[in-house]
Amino acid sequence: MDNYMKLEIAALGENEAFARSAVAAFALTLNPTLAELSDIKTAVSEAVTNCIVHAYGGANTNQKIRIECETVYEEIENPLFKERKGRIHIRITDYGCGIDDVEKALQPFFTTREGDERSGMGFTIMQTFMEDFSIQSKRGLGTVVTMSKSIGNTENFMIKERANA
Repeated sequence: MDNYMKLEIAALGENEAFARSAVAAFALTLNPTLAELSDIKTAVSEAVTNCIVHAYGGANTNQKIRIECETVYEEIENPLFKERKGRIHIRITDYGCGIDDVEKALQPFFTTREGDERSGMGFTIMQTFMEDFSIQSKRGLGTVVTMSKSIGNTENFMIKERANA
């Protein structure tokens, strides 16, 4: 791990924009493109909204959402260059009702809030915008969404021996 952040917020709708902006600001150390930053913000927005709407039912019940992020660099060597690529890992945890059937919840258009203005696309959107995605959930204990994405411009460093040849 190269850098780490933990943020805990109240599960209120007005905190969704703050959460996605905080994670995006943290990701800036990896020098992401605007498209990569937009992907991260969208995935975090969906995850936090799911916590508020589904885990806690949208009620102002003084519940919390925990967001943890870490950035790491992966180094790849080839004969001429050492490449350094950044990656962000994001874990969003709620302590709400949990998900009865995770496989069913992962299906596009599935929603527990039928009749509401929900499309059932939150998990699908998170999966689309991030490279790695997983969910762990227990009924009555809450849900953890884990996502990661390689971001930022690859940095190339000439290998010293080759540069001096």
